[in-house]
Amino acid sequence: MSQSPSILEAHNVTILGDGKELVVFGHGFGTDQSVWKHVVPYLIEDYKLILFDSMGAGTTNPEYFSVQRYSNLYGYADDLLAILDELEVDSCVYIGHSVAGMVGCLASIERPHIFSKIIMISASPRYLNAVDYFGGLDQEDLNQLFRAMQSNFKAWVSGFAPLALGADIDSMAVQEFSRTLFNIRPDIAFSVAKTIFQSDLRSVLPQVQVPCHILQSTKDLAVPVVVASYMHHNLGGPTIVEVLPTEGHLPQLSAPDVVIPVLRRHLVNDI
Repeated sequence: MSQSPSILEAHNVTILGDGKELVVFGHGFGTDQSVWKHVVPYLIEDYKLILFDSMGAGTTNPEYFSVQRYSNLYGYADDLLAILDELEVDSCVYIGHSVAGMVGCLASIERPHIFSKIIMISASPRYLNAVDYFGGLDQEDLNQLFRAMQSNFKAWVSGFAPLALGADIDSMAVQEFSRTLFNIRPDIAFSVAKTIFQSDLRSVLPQVQVPCHILQSTKDLAVPVVVASYMHHNLGGPTIVEVLPTEGHLPQLSAPDVVIPVLRRHLVNDI
């Protein structure tokens, strides 16, 4: 009987740099830790960086993915805390992209003392429109997305990647996002997409007490700018919003020259 891997092995945890302050990176849907490849070289001299792959990413073993465990975002928050516990982290800055931003918020409700601040990029508590809330997507939009994913995953990736990045299909960023999307087993991608796009974490925002830095592209297919404002007014702790002169849901891939100096500034500056 083979021995199950450690939590660090299962999530391909990478530790880089020799700085005293710890920075933990969480990635969004359709990517893995490589989504931070442009950012890491500019932080590695000043910080100790912890990167990992969320379960279900194409770089993780599909056998470890549990549809039940990851039917909501709490499973991912538990994974994050388990990784930090294994590494005996007692204080860190957490940088979370897209859904990983909300995962960090959930983890911080459970253990606020671990997170000195959360920096969110393109994060949203709810993607669906609702009464008195504009998330950016209608249910029919989501239904079409799910149908496309199930009918022809490869064709869906080819269309979704440039839309998500707000970039030309031939751009390096679109090619990179397409690569990590293609790496995911289609049934797992579908399961994860359903969990994320149908989540509603608006009610937990007031419980998030740690300082939150909200970074958002000016134009993002998945997250309208008004969502950043909503979080700013509903998160329980101190918050600051910075709208970036970028387009797309993955600015760290498509516009790293804009994102890197902003991240460096928010890592140093407190609210």
